Amino acid sequence: MARIWLDVPYDERHEAEKLGAVWNDQRRRWYAPEPDMEALAKWLPSGEELPSTFAGEDRTFGQGLFVDLIPRTCWFTNVRSCVAQRDWERLRRVIVDRADSKCEVCGATRDASIKRWLEVHERWAYDETTSTQTLKRLICLCTDCHQTTHMGFAQVQGRGEKALKHLMKVTGHNRRDAEERVQIAFAVWNNRNRTAWTLDLSMLKDAGIEIKTPPSARDRSERTSSR
Repeated sequence: MARIWLDVPYDERHEAEKLGAVWNDQRRRWYAPEPDMEALAKWLPSGEELPSTFAGEDRTFGQGLFVDLIPRTCWFTNVRSCVAQRDWERLRRVIVDRADSKCEVCGATRDASIKRWLEVHERWAYDETTSTQTLKRLICLCTDCHQTTHMGFAQVQGRGEKALKHLMKVTGHNRRDAEERVQIAFAVWNNRNRTAWTLDLSMLKDAGIEIKTPPSARDRSERTSSR
């Protein structure tokens, strides 16, 4: 009998398990072990599977490992906060599957024993003439590469040195060159912080993902200043 696969958001995994859902570690996905399990109906797939590549996506955009800081004025507008949880799970699965369950930067695989996971990261293009922040690509990164990409957050968490060493390891840069690249990334970040960016998620809309209205630039500014 063919398995009935489910779209269970991470935060709802315990609820799904209590209601009878079973986890398949190979596929990294929950399924209903028996047909007509009404308790699991809300996690049945809605619509067709997402395409492996989205219209307008540029999978060559933002190659390699680099520090990719999100401007303060763009906080609270990441993809995960602008789509339903189950749609985020659908996106996560597509991105990891098409990367053959490997980090698209360093090639690492998931390893729970060292808490290395495979995560989805967003690559954005910033058009200063129109003040538009456009989603250009979704990429599968391992925990270490993702942490390095978000260097500012890594530093706040006390993991800046670890992230810097990973940057050196993957790129082959010496410490001086790696630190210079980090400084340049922060200079770009400080400059972009002056702009109230308009979010463009058309890449996902064209794939049938329902986009929630993100907070306005004014609301984002107020929330950021309160942190």
